[in-house]
Amino acid sequence: MGPAGPLRYVRKLWFAGRVATGEEKREAGQELPPDNQGARRSAWLALEYPAMGDFDDPKLEWRRLFSEILGTFLLVLVAAGAGLLHVSNGDQVSLAAAVVAPGLMVMAIILFMGAVSGAHLNPGVSIAFALRRDFPWRRVPGYIIAQLVGAVLAAVFLYAVFGDAGNLGTTTPGPGFAAWQALLIEMVLTFGLVSVILGTASGAQNVGALGALAVGGYIALAGLWGAPVSGASMNTARSFGPALVSGDFTSFWVYVAGPLAGMLLAVGCAFVLRGAGGSSVSLMAGSGRLGSERRRQAREEKEAAREAGADPGGDPPSQLS
Repeated sequence: MGPAGPLRYVRKLWFAGRVATGEEKREAGQELPPDNQGARRSAWLALEYPAMGDFDDPKLEWRRLFSEILGTFLLVLVAAGAGLLHVSNGDQVSLAAAVVAPGLMVMAIILFMGAVSGAHLNPGVSIAFALRRDFPWRRVPGYIIAQLVGAVLAAVFLYAVFGDAGNLGTTTPGPGFAAWQALLIEMVLTFGLVSVILGTASGAQNVGALGALAVGGYIALAGLWGAPVSGASMNTARSFGPALVSGDFTSFWVYVAGPLAGMLLAVGCAFVLRGAGGSSVSLMAGSGRLGSERRRQAREEKEAAREAGADPGGDPPSQLS
């Protein structure tokens, strides 16, 4: 299907959702009913939740890895860059602005490339999807390496522009707080973040406006109260890039152990709330297609029964002697 294919499909569904007459009937096509009340919703879902074919195609793994590098680069550029400018010049970038900026960037990243790689941007998220059996383990190492590379590239860029100002936005426990306190805050914040992601994702993909709003909004909200304690990293890759380039690994273990523990707790809660993952039902539920799929299966069962000579809605056919 060429680039215009999905748009033609969405346009066809849009026309099919209206009372079609004249030219609109020709635009809708014969395979769609002229007065389909659910067609408009299906049209929006086709844009919000793309098919899994490209996401699962092994030949396109290079594209997905590049997407993770690019997305993590942009995230760390904003997160560490805002932290750097806040520390070096707090009059221009306030703490509130520094913690809200990464949330807004994640919203944008999910919207513009979530359909390509799933917009994981975080080693903990990739591992969580794999533990839920929504993402194959064989792809996890590549995703994590891509995320770490993107984070390092962002830190290198910040170093080239600003030097070692603000310690390159390295995440460390806040003044007056011990490492164990930062560890617990990172664990709790990551628990909430991964829970939101697992609850709004379609399979292993962060896609759609609602998912972007939920994930980005949570990151901003968590940063508003958690940043003074730990920096509200919630992401080992985000902490790794600035730590590597600045050479400051003093408290880096906090940002490995905390997010890892929080992620494991979130996966356990997801099992309690929604059962085991990895099924087509979980994918359809996450993408809003579960009801339409059940209706399709019911139609197929009814057609199969009719072809077998039984009417599922009435009496069985009479037997002729």
